[in-house]
Amino acid sequence: MYLMLTAVSLAYRTGNNVTPYIANLVGRDLHKTADHPIGIIKQKIEDYFATIDGVKFEIADAMDPLVSAQQCFDDLLIPEDHPGRLPSDTYYVSRPGGREASSSEDLLLRTHTSAHQSTLMRKGYEAFLCTGDVYRRDEIDASHFPAFHQMEGVRLFDPALVGEGEMSREEWLASDGCKLVADDLKRTLEGLCDALFGPVEKRWIDEYFPFTEPSFELEIYYNGDWMEVLGCGVIHSGVLSNCDLSHRHGWAFGLGLERLAMVLFEIPDIRLFWTGDERFTSQFKAGQLTKFKPYSKYPPCFKDISFWLPEEGFEPNDFFELGRGVAGELIERIDLVDSFTHPKKGLTSHCYRITYRSMDRSLTDEEINSLQEELRKQAASTLSVELR
Repeated sequence: MYLMLTAVSLAYRTGNNVTPYIANLVGRDLHKTADHPIGIIKQKIEDYFATIDGVKFEIADAMDPLVSAQQCFDDLLIPEDHPGRLPSDTYYVSRPGGREASSSEDLLLRTHTSAHQSTLMRKGYEAFLCTGDVYRRDEIDASHFPAFHQMEGVRLFDPALVGEGEMSREEWLASDGCKLVADDLKRTLEGLCDALFGPVEKRWIDEYFPFTEPSFELEIYYNGDWMEVLGCGVIHSGVLSNCDLSHRHGWAFGLGLERLAMVLFEIPDIRLFWTGDERFTSQFKAGQLTKFKPYSKYPPCFKDISFWLPEEGFEPNDFFELGRGVAGELIERIDLVDSFTHPKKGLTSHCYRITYRSMDRSLTDEEINSLQEELRKQAASTLSVELR
């Protein structure tokens, strides 16, 4: 699959917005590397769930990252007009005709590990932890990267415990069975937080997700502030019905491994997870939560680029993606520093400040100027902007 994906990416067909840079990230399997921070966090979580009495959580960590829109969106009740389905947010490998609204047959790089929830439940999995690399077009800064790692957890309950037979939505939400599932979910995830962070103060916040009802976010008080840890909830009856499991009920949660690892290992920049620099990789050992020791940070170089936006169709994520394609991980962040609308022309100008900085060497003026010039050329030719 990975070779096929790279070939498709390089062809860059209509409806395919997966760049070679993104394609080359697929298959790195950081979550399966025992002495990598992502792999260490994954194992810690799996070890905790292995201690839960009476439930065996199957491990699914080798699912294909190439999924259909049906799996990623439709099965999870994500509406057709949800912004996460747009090509400005999602990497599509195949979108025949380049439609704006995604179709169930479209192929894409999963945007969350929830994309495998329906597949695994249809296969008969009663409880599982699904981990993998996920992909989203996003801004560029120290905490955002187009590829990161998530873990999805699901548990289905014996109908005899939570109610047998089909119920209406209102009946289910008001039932003792729904309360039992939600209480078990909260108790389980509070135990997970204590296993990772030690005993900490916790609070639950009511949320909305299309695929769970009721839905919650769990926050913990850590290092003097409240920190969001994960989103979760009781699996929506519509999701279960899509899997021919309308007689079943259960819970699900999703969490980002980088988010946890950056806190627990004190890693300041998300790009570090993808580096092969020994100064980084040699600091970590399987099973150990070791605080990261910063090494020399090379100086940044700042470059600005200004342009008039086209009258319609400009997406900032498209510009950020150009930056990744041109300079890869040499771009530390991109910030919008000025937005100006001409009072007579009615056109809007954006000025972006680009911070170039390598994680392992000093960049030369010649190298940075070359990257900046290439970015300017590509912005003008592919985004229909007018350079200033």
